[in-house]
Amino acid sequence: MWVETFRALSEIEGLAHAFVQRVPGIDVVTGKEQAIERLRFDHDLILVGLGMDRSCLWTAEQVHGADLAWCSGVDEQCDQGAVDGLLTAEREVNLGIYVADCCAVYVVDAEHQAIALLHSGKCGTELGIVPRAIDEMCEQYGSDRKKIVVQLSPCIRPPWYEVDFAATIVEQCRSAGLLEGNIHGSEACTATQVDRYYSYRREQGKTGRMLAVMGWREEF
Repeated sequence: MWVETFRALSEIEGLAHAFVQRVPGIDVVTGKEQAIERLRFDHDLILVGLGMDRSCLWTAEQVHGADLAWCSGVDEQCDQGAVDGLLTAEREVNLGIYVADCCAVYVVDAEHQAIALLHSGKCGTELGIVPRAIDEMCEQYGSDRKKIVVQLSPCIRPPWYEVDFAATIVEQCRSAGLLEGNIHGSEACTATQVDRYYSYRREQGKTGRMLAVMGWREEF
């Protein structure tokens, strides 16, 4: 099956999440928007399986920056525009980030039911989008840094990419005051495993996107 989950997140009561890998049989040798549209049907099937409603799935333009947006309620588009980080503390709101070499970073404060989903590649990591989101959660909801859980998705790594930004993200989380045991990485390299993942670099920009999603289950 082309859906990946992470043990650290699965152990959090009431949290639903997934990292949708390469979907077999879909022609994605095209631009980003068209590729995402071609994947939409299969992605929607995953959302249904998770108990998530597409109409409550917030996404972002993802411009390789470090701006954040708080997502609230349901909107006709559910699109936060030119940001790379989505945050919410509303149970009915689900978050979605598309990646194809960059890292999707899941941030969870179960105590306050606050979550963040971040797009962090080379630029976003250099700009500190992950520690910025952690700071926002602490300021807005009183999140305890020692209780926040972070999970990194598969992403591109050396030698396919000149910078190991995943290692930098882990170090940023440590510096932000998170406990070592609450920071969870992934050793998978998207460019190495193109049978499982999409890779913007290896496939020269004409490829699909993995979908990272997260939200609270309705029954929780």
